[in-house]
Amino acid sequence: MENEIRNMTSNLSRRTVLQSGVALSVLSATGLPQLAGAQDAVAPASFSTSLDIGFTVNGEAVSMAIDPRTSVLDLLREEIGLTGAKKGCDHGQCGACTIHIDGKRVVACLTPAFQVEGRELTTIEGIAAEDELHPMQQAFIDNDALQCGYCTPGQIMSGIACVREGHAGSDDEIREYMSGNLCRCGAYPGIVAAIAQAAQEMET
Repeated sequence: MENEIRNMTSNLSRRTVLQSGVALSVLSATGLPQLAGAQDAVAPASFSTSLDIGFTVNGEAVSMAIDPRTSVLDLLREEIGLTGAKKGCDHGQCGACTIHIDGKRVVACLTPAFQVEGRELTTIEGIAAEDELHPMQQAFIDNDALQCGYCTPGQIMSGIACVREGHAGSDDEIREYMSGNLCRCGAYPGIVAAIAQAAQEMET
């Protein structure tokens, strides 16, 4: 077999190879209707690149078409214009994008948008009652529980969930159940104090 291959290739000159390549290029450029039709026949079927979903954000019904790869964070920020949830690490490790879905806290950056079909989303923009701040928002102000403020929306949303989950019974418990929210400014003492204060108002 090896000898046969050598005999076949030994008869090919560089000129022959180049001429063959040029001929194939010309045929490809000028087109062969039969070949073109055959290519179309075996072309992969087209598929939709969007997905229709319906959900509720801060009490308002929303219906839209999305890219199936979209995260809830990008859906909120880029498509709906609710920029309160922040893009921090984009890996679910800092908590800056925390929102509530059906009353439970989630990191929006790791949640696929198609999963919110028929569900209720609450963001930092939707927790105040008209012109009155939510008790957690007011407590953060009262206790100076922020510096740069970038992580604050996520801290507040997690703080509300922490209280609702029944994990605000002590400072140590608050620290444990708020450990998924990072503050690079180090405002943790104020954050713990704010959640403890808001817990008293929310539980009454």
